[in-house]
Amino acid sequence: MNFLEHVAKARVLAPAGIPVPKAIHCVTAEDAAVAVAELGPCMVKAQVPTGKRGKAGGIRAAMTPDEAREVADAILGMTIDGHRVESVLLEERAAIAREFYAAILTDTESRTPLLLFSTEGGMDIEEVAATRPEALRRHRVDLDHGFGEAEARALLDGLDLGPARERIEAILPALYRAGGSVDAELIEINPLALLEDGRVVALDCKLTLDDAAAFRNSDLARDASPEPMTALEREGTAQGLKFIQLDGNVGVLANGAGLTMTTMDVIGHCGGRPANFLEIGGEAYTKSEAALKLVLANPGVKSLVVNFCGAFARTDVMAEGVVTAWKRLNPEVPVFFSIHGTGEDEAVRLVREGLGVEPYDLMEDAVQAAVEAAR
Repeated sequence: MNFLEHVAKARVLAPAGIPVPKAIHCVTAEDAAVAVAELGPCMVKAQVPTGKRGKAGGIRAAMTPDEAREVADAILGMTIDGHRVESVLLEERAAIAREFYAAILTDTESRTPLLLFSTEGGMDIEEVAATRPEALRRHRVDLDHGFGEAEARALLDGLDLGPARERIEAILPALYRAGGSVDAELIEINPLALLEDGRVVALDCKLTLDDAAAFRNSDLARDASPEPMTALEREGTAQGLKFIQLDGNVGVLANGAGLTMTTMDVIGHCGGRPANFLEIGGEAYTKSEAALKLVLANPGVKSLVVNFCGAFARTDVMAEGVVTAWKRLNPEVPVFFSIHGTGEDEAVRLVREGLGVEPYDLMEDAVQAAVEAAR
């Protein structure tokens, strides 16, 4: 789940004691004019769950109500990185002395929280990490001990932070606690700014939560930013299917998310491009007809690979669903099967007799044939 800046600041940073600027969330240009009258000179910031808003023209200054109205009217309705701007954040202008970077994320290698800090805030952190890795400090958190001010002091040791040091030493542990309190996969503050008046504030925030933990953060989850979806993806959601539309030409049906992603990787390895992510494991096999309709409704699909691997799930039951759906829909695209696991012999017989198609012994051969057929 991704969250807009105004939600991240108001619902996560501020309650954790991390200073944020005064701001008002607005959904109309008239709201923006009223906000500037209350806050004074402001930055008008597009609220979309993506970066590089400034480069896209989504962050602009406004000194007066009339200017705020004009600027907000220009930003609202913009599309930035596939996201339509539906609201703006009016935030008090800040006189910045220095910019830092701070983040807490999940380190997949160590399977622990990872705290990052850099004195080069306000920049693309990936570029900083690639060109000047020494400028990015890293601390893998020992879950038995956590991350407190002692760990913050060690992380910041040797850095010239000037008057901001004491405040940053307090903010970093607060950031760690905030991440843990909401099961965050990422909280990124860029920039964390030292202002000319001596304050250290979070001028921006990116927040991503673990979808699987939504039930523990139900109030916050309701404020998550909806992901932009295609018409087919919306239909998949309505059908209760996990469907993601891609720009390839090889359709994919597989049971289980891991097997589906593996199939997509093999398609790429064989020189093809997957047209979708769609797994029909578990009870989803009962929705074979809806799943096939989704895949085949993509006009780019030129072939289909069906990859079943059963352990607890029976491949013959899944194959029966696909064969029945195929007969009803009678599509013209070529289909290539790979079937292994529980019920394999019966599943192969169903496909062979029902569709006149011979499943492949190896998944790689089925995928290669689908890729070649799509060319």
